[in-house]
Amino acid sequence: MPGSGEHDRRATHGPPAAADFDALYDARYGDVVAMVYALVGDLAEAQDLAQEAFCRAWQRWGDVSRYDDPLAWIRRVAANLATSRWRRGRVARAHWGRERTADVPPLDPDHVALVAALRRLPADQRRAVVLHHLIDLPVADVAREMDAAVGTVKSWLHRGRAALATELAKSTEEVTYRD
Repeated sequence: MPGSGEHDRRATHGPPAAADFDALYDARYGDVVAMVYALVGDLAEAQDLAQEAFCRAWQRWGDVSRYDDPLAWIRRVAANLATSRWRRGRVARAHWGRERTADVPPLDPDHVALVAALRRLPADQRRAVVLHHLIDLPVADVAREMDAAVGTVKSWLHRGRAALATELAKSTEEVTYRD
């Protein structure tokens, strides 16, 4: 953070230590995977994207380590990678869906309903909900990370929660109706 001893030490005593990156990676890799998983709904893909985001941070660690919040930069890169991969993978997913085998064990219905409901939210609402409710970032931090006003983030959260409640209520009704 600006004005903190850590930032000043780095600025006056050469490049940041690799140990700083290692500590950040060890402490926060799981958080980044969880955030990306909530965005993409696939654990293996979330792990790949989180790893790629940390690799890019390591490549630029001299600059990234001097940011007020290097983790926010890593999360933003991971979210951008998720969006890019989603855009490039539309055709592949459509093909994969046609070729998928039927002998895959079923997922927990609650998990499926939540991931499906999250996918139906607009990207900004989904990201705000994930950062605030799943990553437990305060609204002000979500706003800073998303480069949006606090009021805008509050609006996205309100709309996102309302849409999730509606979607999850529908899925609960469908399950109840089928039983």
